Amino acid sequence: MYTVAPAYLADFEGIWEIVHAELSHGDTYCYDPDLTPEEAKEIFFAPKVQQYKIVVESKIAGFFYLRPNFHKRGSHVANAGFMVHPDFRKLGIGRALGEGALRIAKAEGYQAMQFNTVISTNEKAVTLWKSLGFSVIGTVPNAFQHHTKGLVDVYIMHRFL
Repeated sequence: MYTVAPAYLADFEGIWEIVHAELSHGDTYCYDPDLTPEEAKEIFFAPKVQQYKIVVESKIAGFFYLRPNFHKRGSHVANAGFMVHPDFRKLGIGRALGEGALRIAKAEGYQAMQFNTVISTNEKAVTLWKSLGFSVIGTVPNAFQHHTKGLVDVYIMHRFL
């Protein structure tokens, strides 16, 4: 239904719109809510990071990055991060991004994918990742400062490809 395509630096304005909206909530990512566009470029367009997007009606509806989770001897495990534009939530964009990331990671030769910080209170993300075959392999107690709930746990989630 949705097509995952490579994203480029020229797409950054649309990606930044999503990042800025998502971080302002303070409930899903460890990034500073006051992250600047320049800092976001350094994170999401760093060396060895691949970017992908879904475009709907000429607008970036969601994106993800894909990179090795570790260096050298751990580089066969992928890591990815996902964000969906607020205007395109509840349309299956997150699932399409997740499925695309798994497909691309496998094609790139990764053997597994691991998410290091899935906020435990982000029930939509936890449910989505479990439905795509991920398991919680660890819990880091009180590792995230939720903007309304205070300290909450972070899950480490993993699946083989």
